[in-house]
Amino acid sequence: MSINLKEEIKQSKPFPSTGAEALLSILRTATILEHEQNEALRPYGVTATQYNVLRILQGAGDSGLCGREIAERLISKVPDVSRLLDRMDEIELLTRERDPEDRRHVTARISEKGRKVLADATPALQAVEWKRFKNVDSNAAASLIDALGTIRNSI
Repeated sequence: MSINLKEEIKQSKPFPSTGAEALLSILRTATILEHEQNEALRPYGVTATQYNVLRILQGAGDSGLCGREIAERLISKVPDVSRLLDRMDEIELLTRERDPEDRRHVTARISEKGRKVLADATPALQAVEWKRFKNVDSNAAASLIDALGTIRNSI
């Protein structure tokens, strides 16, 4: 049985609206899931954002991607993708190559070490997913996905 948000955060007053309660519930859930993912990734020496970059670069294949393209695909937006890529390059999770014809263009590619970290860490994240979604049937999950898509795309 799930506990409602009002009880969980020990709020005594009612929420001003259903929308306000839904928004806070989404934020609270996202925070819990993000923390759990980061804890699962800690033994592999990467954050959820770094893991996301590795997945993006693996999907890009041998052609790699520039920083702007990586930034566009990230789940969590980061203010300075260049610095993120610098740190990942320093710990050899990716490689970067500057275009000799346009020195401003730098292509990032996942390294062998990055592939290994990705392969090793993925089961830990799958365990988090299973733990959190094992009691959510596929129809409820599909409805949640649709509702969240509507919220993200409403202006």
